[in-house]
Amino acid sequence: MKRAVFLGLALALGGCAAGPDYMRPSVEVPASFKEAQGWKQAEPRDAEARGSWWSIYQDSQLDGLIGQIDISNQNLAQAEARFRQARAVAEAARAGYFPTLSGTLSSTRSRSSSTTIAQPSATPISRGVVTSHSLRSDASWEPDLWGRVGRTVESDVASAQASIGDLESARLSAQAQLAQDYFQLRSLDAQKKLLDDTIATYERALQLTQNQYQVGVAAKADVVQATAQLKSTQAQAMDLGVQRAQLEHAIAVLVGKPPAGFFIAPSVSTLAPPDIPLAVPSELLERRPDVAAAERRAAAANAQIGVAKSAYFPALTLSASGGFQSATMAEWLTVPSRFWSVGPSIALAFFDAGLRRAQTDQAIAAYDASAGAYRQAVLAAFQDVEDQLAALRILEEEAAVQAQAVQAATQSLELLLNQYKAGLINYLQVVVAQTNALASMRTAADIANRRMVASVLLVKALGGGWSGALPGGYAEIETRSSARPAP
Repeated sequence: MKRAVFLGLALALGGCAAGPDYMRPSVEVPASFKEAQGWKQAEPRDAEARGSWWSIYQDSQLDGLIGQIDISNQNLAQAEARFRQARAVAEAARAGYFPTLSGTLSSTRSRSSSTTIAQPSATPISRGVVTSHSLRSDASWEPDLWGRVGRTVESDVASAQASIGDLESARLSAQAQLAQDYFQLRSLDAQKKLLDDTIATYERALQLTQNQYQVGVAAKADVVQATAQLKSTQAQAMDLGVQRAQLEHAIAVLVGKPPAGFFIAPSVSTLAPPDIPLAVPSELLERRPDVAAAERRAAAANAQIGVAKSAYFPALTLSASGGFQSATMAEWLTVPSRFWSVGPSIALAFFDAGLRRAQTDQAIAAYDASAGAYRQAVLAAFQDVEDQLAALRILEEEAAVQAQAVQAATQSLELLLNQYKAGLINYLQVVVAQTNALASMRTAADIANRRMVASVLLVKALGGGWSGALPGGYAEIETRSSARPAP
């Protein structure tokens, strides 16, 4: 009866849990983005806004490249392995809810030292060999009276969930980086075509000056200037090859392939950022994997406060053992050879020189740091969105102005070239106009590239294609790990 009452009291106390229950750290969330004027509000079409977010660019080669990230990217493989490790830690912590059972089977022969056994001098010292056969089983259980195991499980589950955010952050970063590199590579292809077309134009201009020089209409200086202009432009076209090769190599690494065997054929396409609908700022806290990971780490740190405070209370251990032990094989598994023991034990540290208090203070400080990291992650997320919204808005306006500059520079070049053919001006003025026209067109191409990169960064800032759902198989582990076993 006493043992039954004691066990019932232990199970009743098992509902207690030391430490504070977790509440998400409070953050200030604006009602809307400052730079969102004129942007279309996101509609409830989650299947379109998430998942393969890069499909909005409607580039089949980009789709194929990003699809290889999940298969071969090594940074993603590391993050996935760390997630599985964190999940295993959570499963291991849950084992603390249950008793441990062990068994031992042994058969030994031994002889005691004659010189280390104190016996009366009249008694002869035994030098015989003793045989012992033993079959033993042991059981022990430490009821979770003060929630130490429960808080540990809570912390490890939250850490595993944070590792999911890390995994999705790694995936989103790789996808966004590949998209940026890809669009920069295509921008270089467009600039290469522009320079090739310009080189062809300069070659015709050089031929014109040479013809005019031969008939005595143009000076030798005109031929020299036209030659210098042509060679300078050819050098610029060659220099683009260095940047393109480096971007191609970077893409190869992102898809997990050696750069030596990887090639992207040049292609020229019109780069224009697609429309990206915005969500309200509060939804950003759920869509951003890095923000979700920071919040889960705060939850894990909060649970560790409970683990530290549980050390102030006594630890109860229920243990039992039993089996058979005999000196002869024939009498081993018989009733007289039985033995058993059962009983509880309580352990409590009365003096530890401030160790528990220091560990509790450490856990509280770690939580405060995690809460600060979460709030900082939220602020950084809002900043990322505002930065890219501002960049897209300003670059769109700049692109329109630059298009007018390109048109004016092209028209000016045509007029000056006609005047030169008529002998009204010298070739230096044509060279200046050619330089201005080429610079304006390259600036327009650069702005188009920056707009594409800003659109990718905006999608990344909004959380990309991360749905916030737990990967397959983990939801069950979370449910099992967060619940106590039935008494």
